[in-house]
Amino acid sequence: MKVLVTGYGGQLGFDVVRECERHGLNVKGYNRQELDITNRESVFSLVDSYEPDVIIHCAAYTAVDKAEDDKENCWNVNVEGTRYLVEAAKNHHSKFIYISTDYVFNGKGESPFNEDDQPDPIGYYGLTKYEGEKVVQSLIENYFIIRISWVFGVNGNNFIKTMLRLSETRDELNIVGDQIGSPTYTVDLARLIVDLIKTDNYGIYHATNDGYTSWANFAKEIFKQTNSKTFVKSIASEDYPTRASRPKNSRLLKQKLVENGFQSLPSWQDALARYLVQLNKRDEVQ
Repeated sequence: MKVLVTGYGGQLGFDVVRECERHGLNVKGYNRQELDITNRESVFSLVDSYEPDVIIHCAAYTAVDKAEDDKENCWNVNVEGTRYLVEAAKNHHSKFIYISTDYVFNGKGESPFNEDDQPDPIGYYGLTKYEGEKVVQSLIENYFIIRISWVFGVNGNNFIKTMLRLSETRDELNIVGDQIGSPTYTVDLARLIVDLIKTDNYGIYHATNDGYTSWANFAKEIFKQTNSKTFVKSIASEDYPTRASRPKNSRLLKQKLVENGFQSLPSWQDALARYLVQLNKRDEVQ
C-alpha cells in the first residue's frame, strides 16, 4: 500500500508517517515547504508521479485567532487545498482521509456531538474545516472524515508544552475552566488512522482519547503527573477574551468507531502519561 501524507511537519503528520513505517507501508510525508497544497499544478504533479493508494491529509491552517483576519489564506489552505488533493485522489481512485475538528460544531449545550449532528461553526477556522468536509463528501465516496480535538504530539507546539514551559517560572496560572473536550494524542490517533485505511468502512468518525475534561483540569493533571507545584486557577472564557470564539462544548461521541469494530483510544490521562515519557526521552537524546 502506497500512502501519501500531507502536513508531515506538524504534530499528526509526523506520527502518521512513523506509524505507517512501523506497519511496513510505502509512505511519503510532505511538509509545507515540499508541497504547497494551494498550488493545483504542484498537487496534481506530485500525486500523478507517486500514484498513492491512500492520501492522508493532515495539513491545515490551524491558527484559530489569526484566521479571523487572514481569511483568504485560511480558505485557500483548508478548502481549496483540500479540493485539489481530493480531485487528484479521485483520478487515481485513492482512499482519502481528511482530518477535521470539533470546531465544526457550535459548542452549545452539554451533550456530546455525534457524527451525524449538523455542523454549525462559530468561527472562520471552523467554517473552513466544515467547507473542507463538504468538498470531500461531494467529490468522492471512498473517504474517511476524522474529527479530533485538543491535539498533542511530540513534533510541534501544544497545550502541554506551553504548560510545562510556564510552570518553570510561574507559581500560579489562570486557565479556562468552562470549555470541555477531549485531548487527542497523535500517537494513538495515528494507530487508528492506519487501522482505518486498511478497511472500506468509509464515513465520518469522531476520534479523541477517552474521557472529557476542561482546560483547567487538563493543566492540573499535567502538573500532577510532573510533580509541579504550580497552582491552577479556573477562570471563565469571558475572563480570557480571544479574537475567535471557542466552543464551550467540544465533547465528541465516538459511537461510530465502536459500531465498526475499531478499538477506542485510551483515556486522555493514560495518553498524557505516555506522552510525558516520550518528551523526556526526546529531551535526553537532544
